[in-house]
Amino acid sequence: TMGKLQSKISIHTSRYRADGSMEETGPARAVRQHSPVHSDTVTAVAALHPDLCVSGGRDKMVAVCSWRSGAVLQRFIGHKQEVTKVTSALDSNRVFSASRDKTVMMWELHGTAGPSQHFPGHDLVVTGLAVSPDASQLCTGSRDNSVCKWDTETGECLGRAAISRNLVTHMCWVPGEPYVIQTSEDKTIRIWDSRTLQVAHAFPAKRHIQTCCDVSQDGRFCLSSSSGSAGEGGEATLWDLRQTRRQVREYKGHFQTTTSCVFLPWDPALAPRIATSSYDSTVKVWDQDTGGRG
Repeated sequence: TMGKLQSKISIHTSRYRADGSMEETGPARAVRQHSPVHSDTVTAVAALHPDLCVSGGRDKMVAVCSWRSGAVLQRFIGHKQEVTKVTSALDSNRVFSASRDKTVMMWELHGTAGPSQHFPGHDLVVTGLAVSPDASQLCTGSRDNSVCKWDTETGECLGRAAISRNLVTHMCWVPGEPYVIQTSEDKTIRIWDSRTLQVAHAFPAKRHIQTCCDVSQDGRFCLSSSSGSAGEGGEATLWDLRQTRRQVREYKGHFQTTTSCVFLPWDPALAPRIATSSYDSTVKVWDQDTGGRG
C-alpha cells in the first residue's frame, strides 16, 4: 500500500472569477501523485519555500520535499517518538519540529541529517511550535500547561510560563509583531507577548476545545478552530487582532471537530478566503468577509 500511487487525469481545470463563479479553462495536464515520503501517518506539514514543503510523521522523521517534482531534498532523523508539529520562518533554511519525545529540534536545509540545535525542557508532548519571522527565537507549548521561549542560536531557554489547565494545541507567530497566538484545550485563545512571555490578551472562551490557529499575512486577523460532534461545535472563528480585539464572525458547516484552519494566499482577483478541515472528511473554503462557502 506504500508503493507508487497512480496518477489521475483531470479533464478540465477551473478558474474562479471575482464574483465566485467558475470558468472552464480547457484540458488539464495529468496531476501527479508521488511515492510516499513517510512510512507511516503524516502528522504535520508546513510551507518552507514557494516550491518546498516540510512534513513530519509517526515514523519520527522530518522531510523536505518539492511539491512540484516530488523529489525528497532532505530527510532529518533524530526524534525518538512521533513528530507532532513542523514549521519554518518564511524563506529560511531552518526547519523546526516538535515531538511526543518532549523535545523540539532545529534542522538546516542544506546541512546534515542530524539536528543543528536541540530544545529539551517540556515535561510532556510538545504540541505548539512558532518561530519568529527572523528565525532567531522560538516559542513552544505543551500539554504540560507551559509555554517556553528559546534562542535558536544557542538553544538556551529564555523563559517559561505556566497556566493551569492550559493544554496547548497550536501556536503561530503574528507577522511583523512580537506576539504569538496560542490555542488550548481549555477553550481559550491567548495572545502572548514574546518579549515578556506574558499573556497580552485572552479572547472570551469558546464552548469547545480550540484545536488550531492561524494569522493573516497582514497580521490583522487570526483564526481558531473548534472541536465538535453531531453538528455541535466544529466551527472556525475569525478574531480581530487590532485594537478592538473582538470576535468578527464564525464559519459553521462542519459536523465534527474542525482540525485545522488557514488563511489562503491573497489573490487580488478574489475576495479573501479561508480553508478548514474536519474529522467529517471534508475541506471547506469560505469567503472570509461574508462567511459564505467559496
